[in-house]
Amino acid sequence: MSLQTLKVLSLLLSYPEAEMLDALNDMATVVEQENLLPEAHKQSVLALIDGYRGADLLEVQEAYVALFDRGRFLSLHIFEHVHGESRDRGQAMVNLLQMYQAHGFEMSTHELPDYIPLFLEFLSQQEQAEAVQLLHDAMPVLSLLGARLTERGSEFSAIFNALSGFAGEPEALAEIRQQAATEGEDQTLVNMDEIWEEEAVSFMGAGEACKSQATTVSPITITPRDQFKAAQNRSF
Repeated sequence: MSLQTLKVLSLLLSYPEAEMLDALNDMATVVEQENLLPEAHKQSVLALIDGYRGADLLEVQEAYVALFDRGRFLSLHIFEHVHGESRDRGQAMVNLLQMYQAHGFEMSTHELPDYIPLFLEFLSQQEQAEAVQLLHDAMPVLSLLGARLTERGSEFSAIFNALSGFAGEPEALAEIRQQAATEGEDQTLVNMDEIWEEEAVSFMGAGEACKSQATTVSPITITPRDQFKAAQNRSF
């Protein structure tokens, strides 16, 4: 089975290219005919697709970069929101890559395995039940991104709302929305020097320690870092 709607969402969340703008009609047809999403979410995704019609490629590329590539709050790398640049992120990345390989999925880009459009492309090739389960495991992070986009009035929130409609909302949705509403502005660029001093560990820097550990049953069971730390504090 192929879940082509997830492939469409992957394309919509990727850096805009001319090929995507040329395929808008086909993308809309998939969303309408596959009918994978609840009606309200389907219409929001179709509206997002329509918003690209007649758009200038350079303008939409600049808007995309300004939104997703100017800080950490809207990073499209799942484990960025869980582990930052710590060694734990490296092992989580290895586990996810091993899951891709076990399913015969070959990465065709140079993106890291936790890049959300890549993850959605992988899910689009799985059976629906497995895709729902894996996506639901990631929903705490995806819902946080959706809430942050909603706070910014971005039409890209339609993608994350659609994913929650497909896979189900996380239990802590109210807390996630509260976090997005009260956390203030992303200070990543302002504090970049301090961030690099605190978290100067890369995915590749995980080294041999990553290779020796086995893949977990669900390599993307996720809690956003702020919630994880809060849970740790409550446990003492």
